[in-house]
Formats: sequence, C-alpha cells, structure tokens
Amino acid sequence: MKKILLLSAGLVIAGLSLQVSAYDGTKCKEPGVCWEPKPGYPDKVAGSKYDPKHDPNELNKQSQSIKEMEERNEKRWQHLSKTGKFVYDVDEIN
Repeated sequence: MKKILLLSAGLVIAGLSLQVSAYDGTKCKEPGVCWEPKPGYPDKVAGSKYDPKHDPNELNKQSQSIKEMEERNEKRWQHLSKTGKFVYDVDEIN
C-alpha cells in the first residue's frame, strides 16, 4: 500500500513539474518578465481606442471635496473660538 501511495505521489509531482516547465518563455524582456498584450492591443495606450480619456473634473472631485471640508472646518473652528459653542451645521453659523 505504501508503494502505491509513494508511486501516485511521485506521479502527481512529476505531472505538476511538467506543467510548470511547459511554458517556453517566448518574448520575455528578461527572465520572469513575460507579460504580453493581447493580439490587437496597442503598445501605447495614449491616443488609442483603449485610452480612458479621463475628465479632469472627475479626477479633481476628491481634492475639491477635501478643500470644501477644510473650509467648513475653518468656519466651525472660528465660531467655536468666538462663542465657545460647537455647531456642526455650517448653515446655522451667521
């Protein structure tokens, strides 16, 4: 029984090693760097149909919201330092 288990384990290991060594590494820039684009995909994405062409307003939404948040916090802090009372809703501050 031990011989059968050892033989089957050896066959599994041999099968896995054959699968790993089946890739011949064509078009590798250097060993281990073998990424290739799909056929028809351009070398440079910029200007191609795959270029996402991001809208600058969409990209700046987060920085704009952070700026607005800082302005609200500044108003809250000024009101707190003047009156000693914290008001969360900035619209309630005169």
